[in-house]
Amino acid sequence: MMRKDSAVSPVVGVLLMLVVTIIIAAVVSGFAGGLAGGAKETPQISMDVKISNSGFWGGSQFQINVLGVDKPISTKNMRITTSWTKDGTSNGATILPWPGGLPTDNNTNVRYKTSSTLGDGIYHAPLGYGAGVKDWVSSGIFKTDQFFGNYSVTGGTTMKTGAYGYTASTGGYGVTTQYEYSTGSTYIIGASIDGMQAMLGSNWYLLKPGDKVHVTITYIPTGGSLFDKDVMVVG
Repeated sequence: MMRKDSAVSPVVGVLLMLVVTIIIAAVVSGFAGGLAGGAKETPQISMDVKISNSGFWGGSQFQINVLGVDKPISTKNMRITTSWTKDGTSNGATILPWPGGLPTDNNTNVRYKTSSTLGDGIYHAPLGYGAGVKDWVSSGIFKTDQFFGNYSVTGGTTMKTGAYGYTASTGGYGVTTQYEYSTGSTYIIGASIDGMQAMLGSNWYLLKPGDKVHVTITYIPTGGSLFDKDVMVVG
């Protein structure tokens, strides 16, 4: 009598399918685990943002005080966006990390002129001060280490910029009339941009105490938000 082994083939087939399924599952699991392990996370940070408009160059500032972070954050990985609307007028700005180049290049976002040539007032706002900034000065010719994009923020870092001004002859904000810019030897309307204009738009001076500016600070590698709030302007 001829022996029949036809029942063996289905069993082997099922076993092979199980083995293939297990292998595929292992490969997919390993791939997914690798993706998860390599994924970037948005850092945790606590900060306070203050916008002031005194009507004069002194006391008109955009300032960020970093209260604490879970790890230092390089500003080359940060983007600041501001937006506001008042009486039908909308404005704001997007501040990206300093792209590099010489400090006298026009790729910086703050500049004013000395006569017909670019002077020393060229920098990339907001400037960094204190913790996380290698080399910084509080006034005068600012260091490139202070340019936004060149320093890191940690607890105790201050990021700020202000309106340009000094005297009526040099020009600037509020040097002749409160809440207005005037042309002088170093600040020239239409050719100069000061820190407040760089952070909030050219006609930021329309904002008065009590008005609100929406400020968003984004962690570029993940697109996650580090700060996203309405900030009230103070005097």
